[in-house]
Amino acid sequence: MTDITRKTALITGAGSGIGRALALCLTQEGAARVILTDVNREGLEETADQVRNAGGTAETFLLDVSDKDGVYDFAETVAREFGGADIVINNAGVAQVANVDELTYDDFEWVMNIDFWGMVYGTKAFLPQLQQKGAGHIVNVSSLFGIIAAPRQAAYNSAKFAIRGFTEALAHEMRETAIRVSSVHPGGIKTNIVRNARFLQSTSAGERQEAASNFDKIARTSPAKAAEIIVQGIKKDRRRILIGMDARLIDLIQRLFPSRYGFIFKKGLLGPAD
Repeated sequence: MTDITRKTALITGAGSGIGRALALCLTQEGAARVILTDVNREGLEETADQVRNAGGTAETFLLDVSDKDGVYDFAETVAREFGGADIVINNAGVAQVANVDELTYDDFEWVMNIDFWGMVYGTKAFLPQLQQKGAGHIVNVSSLFGIIAAPRQAAYNSAKFAIRGFTEALAHEMRETAIRVSSVHPGGIKTNIVRNARFLQSTSAGERQEAASNFDKIARTSPAKAAEIIVQGIKKDRRRILIGMDARLIDLIQRLFPSRYGFIFKKGLLGPAD
């Protein structure tokens, strides 16, 4: 069991959505402080204000998780000023919507640098702090699309499958220690990830709005509920945390039809751009 009370928790991508909800949920669970990072200063400060209004302690840092040197400098600051982190949640992420034959290398690298490498940097920069403490918890946010592959999501799928593989390998390596590792797989969460996604320049404003509207129809889980499930998963040391009935259902379908689950897209059970 991971005890959150009086612990220092760090969250990337904390300026909105699941990251903001996690900051509030961890505060309610008794965390001593939450250390919040994002590239959006306004959203970051809004999250910090909500944490402080809830009686918690919040520290904010502008951070681009794709900047390896920046992440390592940030880790040194956390060690020096706060005695290191106890719980590290690599949550920052972006999405790209494009068919493989249309996907540019720049856009592919943009997704991988933030979603995958940002998680790797965050894990490797803070793992020594947990090892020095002799305990802790690393939480890496993958996706439902780290379990199944979806059309027009090749870059996002690549990053989220890679997060899952990296995280599960780390969990095996930490088996004989008191450091716990969790991979998180949200289904449709009511966030702005699709609205903030990169689309092809040829994609019209109407098509982008349609993609966002389609996502809204299947995004049935609130960020607050997602955060609650993640925090309970942390407390119970769950290696894989599935969020939402859709994630649990798709996980089951993938197990039953590992090479033929594509029918869920043909049947309209999932949109191609969630």
